[in-house]
Amino acid sequence: MVIASIDLKDGHVVQLKNGRDLVLQRDDAEALIADFDRYGEVAIIDLDAAMGNVDEKGNTANTALLKSLLRKGNVRVGGGIRTVKQARKLISLGAEKVIIGSAAWNRDRKSDSDPILNSAFLEELVQAIGKQRVIVSVDAINGKIALKGWTETANISLIEGAVAAEKYASELLFTCVEKEGCMQGTDMGMVRELRSSVKCRVVAAGGVNSLEQIVELEKTGCDVQLGMALYTGKVSLKDSFIGCLDFEKTNGLVPVIAQSVNGEVLMMGYSNREAFEKTFDTGHLTFFSRTREKLWTKGETSGHFLDVKKLRVDCDRDTVLATVVPNGGACHTGSWTCFGADPDAPSTLERLYETISQRFANPRPGSYTATLNDERVREKVMEEAEELTEAEGKDEVTWEAADLLYFVSVLMYKEGVNWKDVLDELDKRHKEK
Repeated sequence: MVIASIDLKDGHVVQLKNGRDLVLQRDDAEALIADFDRYGEVAIIDLDAAMGNVDEKGNTANTALLKSLLRKGNVRVGGGIRTVKQARKLISLGAEKVIIGSAAWNRDRKSDSDPILNSAFLEELVQAIGKQRVIVSVDAINGKIALKGWTETANISLIEGAVAAEKYASELLFTCVEKEGCMQGTDMGMVRELRSSVKCRVVAAGGVNSLEQIVELEKTGCDVQLGMALYTGKVSLKDSFIGCLDFEKTNGLVPVIAQSVNGEVLMMGYSNREAFEKTFDTGHLTFFSRTREKLWTKGETSGHFLDVKKLRVDCDRDTVLATVVPNGGACHTGSWTCFGADPDAPSTLERLYETISQRFANPRPGSYTATLNDERVREKVMEEAEELTEAEGKDEVTWEAADLLYFVSVLMYKEGVNWKDVLDELDKRHKEK
């Protein structure tokens, strides 16, 4: 599958040729990640950090922008990550994985008997954040590991480096630096040699310039991190996503599981190529009806569309998980889910918050929520918190806790804070420890 790359330099989104020459520059990172996240993981690379252009606090011109993007998709982040503390901080801010480059290697290696890796650092890193969160970059220039923003090489061959690094990483990111940004295709021979040398996930980058090569890389067992071809319109994420699905294994119909943004499984259907194309084009989840033998967009008769937020393919490329926003019951019986009989969405903090926001946006006659001003809601939070501390027994505590959560939600709404913000903060605190 394709991982879209957002490379940052001097506070802008850029694409460079051979890691040096500016080819294009734009300033729509927020819009880019919103689009890219529909199709798969997103890589964010701080090129200034990779080149050592940092201030005394370790920040670059990209730091604020990078941090703002970390929880807006399934993000992996790289560029100049040289300490365990820095890696942990990025994970706590929302990155799912960190890409380790120069810091992974013994840059002073002189002979074959010298260590290949900075093993002490990698062992500490794995202990701190877990192997599954670590990606080691095995970027190479003429078959040698590239360091310091690709400005120099180490006395380490790509293959021996990759074999050694696999011990500490869930995946390896290989960029053929000579091909990077040149739009001439990547070095397939080198990619195949790398793929056959290690067992972990391999992501290839540098020079990939066509859907055909993406599919070829997929068939060799490699994912693709895509930059220049994507930004220039040479390759589309829609075509790449569909092209990498294993329709041969599934006889042309790939199972698609629909779940809500809160993780509830709503329904399952089957999609062919045309159904996926329509899903991406319309934003509504579309299937192929096996009984009617035609495309079928969920909600086209009932109005209960499933608005697609993102699609993710499984490791075998033969099943897709669609995260959707339902507009009414997903089941043809009217039930919220095909796996239950309840016609209503289950109560959640997110649903409570949404109801409160609707009450303020479109007040109903007699709505208590709409009467709550800033002063009154703060008074009620303090009042309900006191009543909760005085409550005894399960029923009484449940009642008072529900009251408190309601008023807390109103206060949060008035201050522009949602439950995801709160949960993200708790996640950050957990990962910083």
